[in-house]
Amino acid sequence: MKRKIGFKLPEIVLAVLVIFSGVSLGFSSGAFIINFQRVGFAVLSSAQKGVHAVVNGVTGAVTAVHDFYVLKKEYNALTERLADYEYLQRSNAEIRKENERLKEQLGFSLNLEYKNIPAQIIGRDPNNMYSGITINKGARSGIKKGMPVIAIQNGNIGVVGKIVSVGIGTSLIMPLYDLQCNISSRLQNTRDIGIISGNGESNHLSLKYIRKRLAPELSKGDVVVTSGENDNYMRDIPIGRIINVNVLDYDSSLDIDIEPIIDFSRLETVLVVNQHEINTFIEEGNKE
Repeated sequence: MKRKIGFKLPEIVLAVLVIFSGVSLGFSSGAFIINFQRVGFAVLSSAQKGVHAVVNGVTGAVTAVHDFYVLKKEYNALTERLADYEYLQRSNAEIRKENERLKEQLGFSLNLEYKNIPAQIIGRDPNNMYSGITINKGARSGIKKGMPVIAIQNGNIGVVGKIVSVGIGTSLIMPLYDLQCNISSRLQNTRDIGIISGNGESNHLSLKYIRKRLAPELSKGDVVVTSGENDNYMRDIPIGRIINVNVLDYDSSLDIDIEPIIDFSRLETVLVVNQHEINTFIEEGNKE
């Protein structure tokens, strides 16, 4: 049987008195005296430290956001300045190239025997049967139908075509690669005469009516020039270079492939020549 453990009232009272006496003795000796000033300072200091940390954290975050915004703004400004600088560099390079082209053309224009009118290409209208190149000069500038058109490109002089239509301020050129264009021409080396015909392709012409026996004398790269006959073009203006010589069994003439001197895909400016008037600059030079 389990024995019950209990406390009688006198024992409880005795225990309470002992505890009370001990506590009273502790206070009287100063062992349990609490320095509330120190406790308050510690609590307040801890609170201030926490608030300071929070404030510093918020301030740091706001400062970081502001600095990031400023840096981003400066970065965008520098990016725009760099883009403007690159644009100016490209523009300057293009202007220098344009000046070189114009200077080259001007030098040739001044030394050309006949009067000539510089013009800029402002439009192209290619199709299967006819290819037109529009320039920004017309009757007002003295251009007439049938005038030959030449150009200088990368230091090379070449035939472009002839004027087929004239307006007041614009004109239309039929380029030499047009299917309807035929030009009396000569092999520069042998001086044999033939006809250059267009094939509708700006990088390919055909030279016909050159005798077969001349085949051994012809080489790739030989230049073909205008003959000067029929008064259509000035004499000895380069038209193109030989790229292939075809010997046909059923034909008494050679079929010669020609590459134009002028790269029409890069052509920007031309000279329209009036073969019936002498260049005034040449005349003035001769008088001096």
